[in-house]
Amino acid sequence: MPGTYRIFGSELSPYSVKVRSYFRYKKIPHEWVLRSMDKMPEFQKYAKLPLVPMVVTPEGQGIQDSSPIIEQMEAKFSEPSIHPKDPALYFLSCLIEEYADEWGNKPMFHYRWTYEADQLSAAERIAKDQMPPGSADPAVKATSQMVRQRMVPRLKFVGSSDQTKEIIEGSFKRQIAILEKHLAKRKYLFGNRPAYADFALYAQLYQCSTDPTPGAYMMQKAPNTLAWILRMLDLKSEGDFESWQDLKPTLFPLIRDEIGKIFFPWTAENAKAVAAGAKEFQMELDGRPYSQEPQKYHAKSLGVLKQKYAAIADKSALDPILEEAGCKKWLA
Repeated sequence: MPGTYRIFGSELSPYSVKVRSYFRYKKIPHEWVLRSMDKMPEFQKYAKLPLVPMVVTPEGQGIQDSSPIIEQMEAKFSEPSIHPKDPALYFLSCLIEEYADEWGNKPMFHYRWTYEADQLSAAERIAKDQMPPGSADPAVKATSQMVRQRMVPRLKFVGSSDQTKEIIEGSFKRQIAILEKHLAKRKYLFGNRPAYADFALYAQLYQCSTDPTPGAYMMQKAPNTLAWILRMLDLKSEGDFESWQDLKPTLFPLIRDEIGKIFFPWTAENAKAVAAGAKEFQMELDGRPYSQEPQKYHAKSLGVLKQKYAAIADKSALDPILEEAGCKKWLA
């Protein structure tokens, strides 16, 4: 089909389903292509990194990294906009998007590769995605074992360990509790239409909902969040963004208790460690010891967020919110 984009991704990749949800909402002609073994030659033709998602444009350009993909598409397909016109709401949406991509990925990855039931479930699904349809059970089992052996050791890269387990799982459960109250009164995070933040946060929690351990927790504790996830899979614009006055009672706790108290201290410490060339950083987070190997991409992403903040000309409505939430000091 002329003008059709191709999204190379995986159903088990939060960043892939994030981009797919955006394309569906915008009604951008696209084809969803599983990055299976038989598609690797085409994928490698356009990819600079061995990571999904990758979007191939009708002109034959390969684009990677979910946030730049969406921002590039938003410049081209501006309506319906995913950005509130209010500068304060615009930045808060970007802030939650950053939190979801960089910190929200930790609970998703932690649950998936820490517990045996989750490891087995995810490894088998990944193996089936990668292999030709109808592959024999012994081959699927062998590939599943290889996937599991490859992924479990990567827990250390997201900071998941016995030491940090309570921090990461506590963050997940706190986030769910906040979202349950917030989404009881509206369709999406910023009202009755999806914002930039929705695509990133839903994508991580969608993955959690498909895994045995966090999925069971969500089935018991998070009916409103699960309903929102289902809406994000088949999006419709059902209204407009709300005002901060209406959003604040239930959205502010996410910004204060998760972003101000957890995300910003962690991402700032990571950036400091990257700048110093350290091999590990240690800190206290949520009243407990936390350590991790620093990640350069997180530091780069934080720099982009600071640029977005600096670019807002009128911060008169935004800064009091950030100050009250304990976030402003981290954006200097």
